[in-house]
Amino acid sequence: MKPNDVILQTVTKVASFIILTFSVYLFLAGHHNPGGGFIGGLGFACAITLLFLAFDIKKVREGLPVDFTTIAFTGVFIAVATGMGSFLFGKPFLSQTFGSIDIPIIGEIEFATAVIFDTGVALAVFGTALSIIYTISEDSSIWKR
Repeated sequence: MKPNDVILQTVTKVASFIILTFSVYLFLAGHHNPGGGFIGGLGFACAITLLFLAFDIKKVREGLPVDFTTIAFTGVFIAVATGMGSFLFGKPFLSQTFGSIDIPIIGEIEFATAVIFDTGVALAVFGTALSIIYTISEDSSIWKR
């Protein structure tokens, strides 16, 4: 008999959208306020984990056909490359710089290298957390047989 999880799946869709939106906010506010790449990536992983729990893992993996380990390695590479990029300018490791430009309709926009570093951290945390969760779910499915 197939379980009827209509309420759980509907609430999960709404809750995961809210969690993803809040994760993006935490990520973008990270270089001015508390938050950043780590908590943004962790929140994003929590939303995907919630989808794993409410829906079939295979169904979620079909909609998200990426290798989480590759995402983690890419994030670590971006974070380390951003930190080492300061060596090109004779600055210490992980020194950041920022600037701003004025766009006529939007206004002044700030660009900071900390955002690139936070992107790498977010990808590393997201990829690591989901690869661990996916590996654990594969191990538990062996014991169910």
